[in-house]
Amino acid sequence: MAQPKNFGFGEDERMLRDSARRFFEEQAGIESLRTLVAKDHEEAYESEVPPAPYDENVWNKIVELGWTALAVPEEAGGLAMNMAAVAALAEEAGRVALPSPLIATLLATVVLREASADRARPWLERIAGGTSATLAITPADGSWDPQATDVRATGEAGGTVLTGTAWFVQDARKSGLFVVSAASDAGVGLYVVPADAPGITIRPDRIVDLTRDQARVELADVEVSADAVVAPPGEGAAILARAWPAMLTIVSADMCGAAEWQLQTTAEYARVRKQFDHPLGFFQAVKHPIVNMMLAVDGARSLVYNAACAIDHEPERAEASARMAKAAASDTAAFCSGRSVQLHGGIGVTWECDVHIYFKRQLHNQHYLGDGVHQRSKLSELI
Repeated sequence: MAQPKNFGFGEDERMLRDSARRFFEEQAGIESLRTLVAKDHEEAYESEVPPAPYDENVWNKIVELGWTALAVPEEAGGLAMNMAAVAALAEEAGRVALPSPLIATLLATVVLREASADRARPWLERIAGGTSATLAITPADGSWDPQATDVRATGEAGGTVLTGTAWFVQDARKSGLFVVSAASDAGVGLYVVPADAPGITIRPDRIVDLTRDQARVELADVEVSADAVVAPPGEGAAILARAWPAMLTIVSADMCGAAEWQLQTTAEYARVRKQFDHPLGFFQAVKHPIVNMMLAVDGARSLVYNAACAIDHEPERAEASARMAKAAASDTAAFCSGRSVQLHGGIGVTWECDVHIYFKRQLHNQHYLGDGVHQRSKLSELI
């Protein structure tokens, strides 16, 4: 099936993007972001328990707007919009560096919707209704292999017990559900576990990114019922592999949105800051890097929407397209982060300059699900 015009980004997707941009600017702009996550250095980095701040009122409004249902199939009470719409929402969330379980919930959603409809429907219905979720699928070595997990599943489907640790779980303290990958003699399965289930312990990690929390989730003989088995042993890895292109695309869109903020903020600073009786943007040593930022952002964004479109219309190309998008977005995030700090001069490295918030979010996203080097290595295997 050939790709539609404009990567399938039509009037509905444009309306969603524009409404999301207005909402985030009004409800989650830079002033509220600074107050929420960066008002105090000691609180952010030296408190005994790393903070996990987010505005629950904003989250509740996101739920009311139906954005948690965006990628949920219609039969599960969702909107079933295309991946271009999901990418647009993720891009706008990245543009405001949104501290929220939204991205984590979208990632969990695209995994669950690849499972059997009957098994996944109850959990997708809960997500569509506003329950946040996140993936608990990564082992201690940080492998992105769908077969890799440090959680073990024992017992029969009607009484499965999970034991082990899921590492690098995103927004763990903001999420109501964990989608857990666990291995057994029959292979990898996927299980949905409520965050407050007996035997669950969340151990917060101290990370550089101020806009999200990360944790390792310990499961000590956690019992899961038959209806929580969304992928029986032996089927989980294949489901994760099918969802991987959508996961990469969502994270890449987030990075493109943040890079756009870095570009616009740096360009504005170059217009108003004067040196030698001229705006900084007058000098080629400043204007040329800003143009290069713009080119990098536009190139990465094109690859993101190409990947989103491939997921819906050319699934045979989806993985390669998504890995290209993640490689470009990771490289763009690194480039724009460096230039935004450098071109802000001396204040660019200070706590008082908002650039550091985006720099740290981008640094985290660069490596999440694999950086540019990792993606190009996987691409070489594909082609």
